[in-house]
Amino acid sequence: MQKLKFFDSTLRDGSHAVKHQITLKQISDYCRIVDGSGVYVVIVGHGNGLGASSLQVGLSLHSDKEMITTARKELKKTKLGALLIPGFGTIKDDLAPALEAGVDVVCVGIHCTEADITQQHIEYIVSQGKEAYGVLMMYHMASKERLLEEAKKMQSYGAKGVIIMDSAGSSTPKMVTDVIGHLSDNLEIEIGFHAHNNLSMAVASSLLAIESGATIIDGTTRGFGAGAGNCQLEALLALMQKMSIETDVDLYKMLDASEDVVRKMMLKPQEVDPVSIVSGLAGVFSGFSPHVRKAADKNGIDARDIFMELGRRKVVAGQEDIILAVAQELAKKKIRTQKTSAKRSR
Repeated sequence: MQKLKFFDSTLRDGSHAVKHQITLKQISDYCRIVDGSGVYVVIVGHGNGLGASSLQVGLSLHSDKEMITTARKELKKTKLGALLIPGFGTIKDDLAPALEAGVDVVCVGIHCTEADITQQHIEYIVSQGKEAYGVLMMYHMASKERLLEEAKKMQSYGAKGVIIMDSAGSSTPKMVTDVIGHLSDNLEIEIGFHAHNNLSMAVASSLLAIESGATIIDGTTRGFGAGAGNCQLEALLALMQKMSIETDVDLYKMLDASEDVVRKMMLKPQEVDPVSIVSGLAGVFSGFSPHVRKAADKNGIDARDIFMELGRRKVVAGQEDIILAVAQELAKKKIRTQKTSAKRSR
């Protein structure tokens, strides 16, 4: 069995949970503890990646460069990573400066049927002597055959691996085993899995991914992340230790990082609440949760109804503006229904 790699996205996906207000001290403290733990890479930055800080998806407390340089000072043995989603970030303004600031690994994420958009970004990263990994987001929206087709594109561009992202926490056990198994059997590069916990399956799904051929697991300490959160790395590592599966990761270091840093970063405990469950059921990006809740409160409607409608419309990350439009439409429909009921009761 190929050696497993653990990608730590605590300081990236966790950013969603605190409205992208992670401080430089928190980045420094976390990286200092995790450095040399055996985790392959620590990914740092805005929840939506390089260049994503904006009014639409949230403004970061600090710039990409400030976050990267802070982490770089502390990471001596563990690689430093970043996420880039084309459209949020560009090569000239965001990717090139990040590599110059010390990023070793870049995950290039895109909707699961649009891998061709990543070609110039992956090729640029490789040309700079850095590691590039493709990320296929919202994977539940495509067949395993289509996912393989898209992953092969990333492989041809020079990606060292392809990570399947369960952005909506919508996986079933069969989905994980079928997709990861199919890709593992037909690709020459590494396969990874990034789970969200909307249906309380993140750790189980990650273990299933490993058993189906994945050699990369992307998760977060304490499950810190968008919506219901992610695969809790330290819990998965403990489970694997109990199952006598070798990881080469210092579990105690990860537990220390969880307790001493991440616990204090969190605004509230990570939980699988009713809205998060419906998000997973509807197959909608977990990071929409705060935007959906805000729109629901403003328009006096049920957040769960917004998620179900977004799911019917197959809305994906980057389409946050549709949330408010849907909320307003549902509010108008609610008023019409109430008026009709009032007339009938007269």
